[in-house]
Amino acid sequence: MSLLRPPPPLLRCERAATAFPSSNASSFFSRFKASWEEVAGVVVFSAIPFTAVKAIANSPLGEELQRRMEAKKKLYKDNSSKLKALSKKARSESVWYGEDRPRWLGPVSYEYPAYLTGELPGDYGFDIAGLSQDPVALQRYFNFEVLHARWAMLAALGALIPEILDLVGAFHFVEPVWWRVGYSKLKGDTLDYLGIPGLHLAGSQGVLIIAICQAILMVGPEYARYCGIEALEPLGIYLPGDINYPGGALFDPLNLSQDPVAFEELKIKEIKNGRLAMVAWLGFYAQAALTGKGPVHNLLDHISDPFHYNLLSVLKNL
Repeated sequence: MSLLRPPPPLLRCERAATAFPSSNASSFFSRFKASWEEVAGVVVFSAIPFTAVKAIANSPLGEELQRRMEAKKKLYKDNSSKLKALSKKARSESVWYGEDRPRWLGPVSYEYPAYLTGELPGDYGFDIAGLSQDPVALQRYFNFEVLHARWAMLAALGALIPEILDLVGAFHFVEPVWWRVGYSKLKGDTLDYLGIPGLHLAGSQGVLIIAICQAILMVGPEYARYCGIEALEPLGIYLPGDINYPGGALFDPLNLSQDPVAFEELKIKEIKNGRLAMVAWLGFYAQAALTGKGPVHNLLDHISDPFHYNLLSVLKNL
């Protein structure tokens, strides 16, 4: 079975057509060379996990792990089939699924689309643009929504926690406000992780290097979707779920999926909180553009004087 392959080079360098003065040419090309050496280092480093996984899978250890998994695979599949049957039963009995589920307009009379049957978590019958009439497209949109919802929840924590820690004095950052971090890097500042001097991680690298690292981290889940949950079987790891909820020891260490009723409700809670996080990010963007402050600072200003510091007053003062 073909396992994960090292990703192709992410960037291609093209020679700039603009001529540089001879006095600045050497310094420019030295910086250019150094930055691309860092880029090459990041790309090579990103290929290490793929190469390591493939090497282990093809080693005697990997073969032994695969033999052990194959010996128990029937048991794994039987347990997985039982849980899926119980989950289907729990979903049919839940108030959050099926034809009697809550709808986005509540008691208001509305002709909801017939192709939204309440099978997916968080289906409130909302599709005013008719984007999900194709069942294949509906499943694809749901996959993307779950992925973006999880990233939005993580990103919201990443935007709020540094600002909170800085305000309470637990840590002092070079720049705690989420949207100013990139600006600080453009100025050449070195960012200390958690405000601890010398703990740089990626904070000592340039904006380009950090952007590439982020792109690799965010492309990773989609690459995993492309490979499928069976891609880890050469390492002896069997995942009983699907691409959105793989399950198993890696993705469900607390065994939350063992209770089908609770698990189906957790799916609803996840997508609801994920949608809230995506909407929150729209608010973060608007706040940054209108006030130039972070979301926590905006909230504290509003709490201290809600009648004079709100959306209307901010728009009025533009």
